[in-house]
Amino acid sequence: MKEIREIISAFDECVAAGRKAALASVVHLDGSSYRRPGARMLVDDEGRLTGAISGGCLEGDALRRALLVINQQYPKLVTYDTTDEEDITLGVQLGCAGVIQVLFEPVDPSFENNPIDLLRKVITKRGRAVMVTLFDLKNKLQGQVGTCMLMEEDGTITGQVPVESIREGLMKDMQEAMRNTKSAFVQYEIDDNSWTAFIEYIEPPVCVVVVGAGNDAIPMVQMADIIGWETRVVDGRSTHARPERFIAACQVLVSKPELVLEQIPIDEKTVFVLMTHNYNYDMAMLRALLERRVTYIGALGPKKKLDRMLGELRDKGFVPDRRQLASIYGPVGLEIGAETAEEIALSIISEIKAVLSGKSGGSLREKTDVIHSRAGLQIMNRKSGL
Repeated sequence: MKEIREIISAFDECVAAGRKAALASVVHLDGSSYRRPGARMLVDDEGRLTGAISGGCLEGDALRRALLVINQQYPKLVTYDTTDEEDITLGVQLGCAGVIQVLFEPVDPSFENNPIDLLRKVITKRGRAVMVTLFDLKNKLQGQVGTCMLMEEDGTITGQVPVESIREGLMKDMQEAMRNTKSAFVQYEIDDNSWTAFIEYIEPPVCVVVVGAGNDAIPMVQMADIIGWETRVVDGRSTHARPERFIAACQVLVSKPELVLEQIPIDEKTVFVLMTHNYNYDMAMLRALLERRVTYIGALGPKKKLDRMLGELRDKGFVPDRRQLASIYGPVGLEIGAETAEEIALSIISEIKAVLSGKSGGSLREKTDVIHSRAGLQIMNRKSGL
C-alpha cells in the first residue's frame, strides 16, 4: 500500500508540472521473480521512476518501453523471460527463472477512471478491494485494455469492462476473489477471441496500535512506517503521547484504557502491542482487547508478568477461551537475541508479519520448497457459456 501511495503522489507531481507518465504493472508470473503480480512502477517522461517491478534488473528496459508508451499513448504487454540462459541481458545474470508479464499503460489525467484514479479509490477508504486488469496474452501486438474496473468491499463498482460479452463472468469472478480474499487469473474465451484478467485482491495495510508512548515506541512506529503499515500510539500520559515525538503519519491518542477502543476501528489487519511499562494500564487494555476479536495482541515483558495478568483476570471472573489465548503473543517478538529498543522493535515487527502471513518465522534456508508459493498463479479458463 505504501508503494501505491508513493505512485499516486508522484503522478500528482507529474500532472502539476505538466509531465506525462506511464504505469508499468506485473500482471502475471510463471515461475520465480523478485516481485509478484500487483507490483507497479510509475515512469514519467523525464525518466523518473517510482515503485519497482523487479529487484532492479528489469527497470532499465522497462524505462525504455514506458517512454515509448508515453510517446505513442498506447498500452503494451511485454514478456520478460528470465529462464532463457542464452539471453545475456535477461537470463544468465538474473537467475530468477521466471516468465514475467508486464503491462505498460499511458496514464491520461483527463480520462475518468484511469489506473491512478482507481488506485486512489483503493487508498481513500480503509477496506478490501478487487481490481481488474485485462490483457491479451495471445495477441500481444494488439491493443491491450489495461486497468479498467474496481470493486470495493461494499460492492461499489468503478469503471467498466469494455468487452460486454465477458462482463457477467468477470463480475462473478470478482465477487469470488472478494469472498476468497485471493487474487485470480482468468482467461475468457468467446468465439475466436480471448482476454486474460488479472483479478487482483487488495487488502488494507496492517495497522499497528502501540499501547505505550515511551522511547521504545519510537523505533516501533518508525519501522512499521518504513514497510508501509499504518501506526497509532496510545497512552494515558500526555507528557509522553505527544505527536511531535513520532512520525507525522502516526495518530497519537491520550486516553484511559477503557476508552481506547471507542476511538480505534478494528479489523482483521489491526494488531496491538502492549508496552506502556504500566502494569495496570496494560492489564486493562488486555481485558478490553480479549473481549474483541483481535488477531494479534503482543505483550512486552517476561512471561511471568503476562501469567500474573491472566491470573488476576480469572480471579475477577474473566476466563479467556482458547481462541482468545491464542491471540496473545507474550513475551512478544521473535527470538533473535534482541537487546536494544531498535532490535526489540525489529523482533516484534517480524513476528507480526509472520503471524499475519501464516508463517513460522524460521530461516529461509530451511525451506525445502520455493520461497513464494506458486499456487494461485494458474490461469483458469472460462469458455463461452461457462
